[in-house]
Amino acid sequence: MPREADEKTALGSVWLRTEPAPTRAPLERQDIVRTALEILDRDGLQQLSMRRLATELGTAATSALYWRVATKNDLLELAVDEVFGEALVPAEDGDWRDQLGTLAQAAYGAFARHPWAPQLLASHAGLGPNYQAYAERMVAILAAAGFKGVHLDAAVSAVFHYVVGAAVTDAAWIATVRRSGLAENAWAEAAGDQLGVGAGALTSYLSREDAAGPEARFAAGLRVILVGLRPRRLS
Repeated sequence: MPREADEKTALGSVWLRTEPAPTRAPLERQDIVRTALEILDRDGLQQLSMRRLATELGTAATSALYWRVATKNDLLELAVDEVFGEALVPAEDGDWRDQLGTLAQAAYGAFARHPWAPQLLASHAGLGPNYQAYAERMVAILAAAGFKGVHLDAAVSAVFHYVVGAAVTDAAWIATVRRSGLAENAWAEAAGDQLGVGAGALTSYLSREDAAGPEARFAAGLRVILVGLRPRRLS
């Protein structure tokens, strides 16, 4: 039998519970998470269900999943942490601003590849090993640069919250276009009339390849933040 209901939700996070003991169940947790990522990337957050996941895994009953992942919320936590794993890139070149910028760009890029993930950051992130490793790298870079105490905390927050805010904003636009069922250009044409914005300007705003698009805006904003950061002495 799967674990009892009270154990499934203990402390509110999969990362605060021990992983299920080995069983004869044919599915491994990593296989389940990998397939969930495929569904999320292809079809979006609203299309993921344990029943659909079981079908894609070739499992007749969803109960087989619950041997390895207790709840859908657990699955989403695991999936978000996988995305954070993609942001754990080498960041040793250049000064501390270059290193911090590399990590910030890596996280922003990971969220862009998985636009469903920013939608979950308010409720399904913060305790996984990849998230923790990412935060620790940011702290290490800033601490080595001379940031201490509350100023260190503030600097980490300034950069990380900017990354998250940009990713959430981008994801909201993507979700809106997807709900319309239209291609991006067609959506921009129709929505531009409603918003009083030229279709060309709106298309440029949404296109990641455009010089006025999300990538360029993110990079410019990140530079402003990094230039403005300065180590301070604690009073």
